[in-house]
Amino acid sequence: MSRIRTFIAVDPDKAIRNRLVSLQESLAAVDSDIKWVEPENLHVTLLFLGEVEDRQLSEVCRIVQACADRHEAFLMTVENVGAFPNLHRPRVVWAGIGEGKQELCALHDELEIPMQDLGYRREERRYTPHITLGRIRNKGPASGLAQALNKKTGWKAGETQIREIHVMSSELTPQGPVYTVMSKAKLKSS
Repeated sequence: MSRIRTFIAVDPDKAIRNRLVSLQESLAAVDSDIKWVEPENLHVTLLFLGEVEDRQLSEVCRIVQACADRHEAFLMTVENVGAFPNLHRPRVVWAGIGEGKQELCALHDELEIPMQDLGYRREERRYTPHITLGRIRNKGPASGLAQALNKKTGWKAGETQIREIHVMSSELTPQGPVYTVMSKAKLKSS
């Protein structure tokens, strides 16, 4: 029985992705100790499931499709930047979600309970929709990065229409993770 590292996500369109890459490049000039997320891997995670047995994948996909069938496609804006847990001791650099945040939270909340029923653990932290841009390698203070992020207050990447939810596999390699779409669940058209 094989296991597949799995998560559920939505993707921004190409124009948003290009603006996110430009943002990564401008921040990389300030701090070189960040492992940037590859452009094709930029996404908003709804739920990270971890290792899923291949025999359970069809049930995971069925749950995601049932959820998508109850939710309409929506507009998502990508705006603002920051760091988790905070700007003074950043571990993760992110781009935020403006419009569409409520819809993403509703999808997350609706998916979380049936996934718990399948045996997947609930996240300890409150769900905050975002796009991870990079992970800081050095865990010390990052005043240059904090200043650069503060200068980006009000940054906007634009808007994208979210029409489907993806069930993704994540294969960890020495070069970084390789994500593959295992299923697509279309949201209702308005």
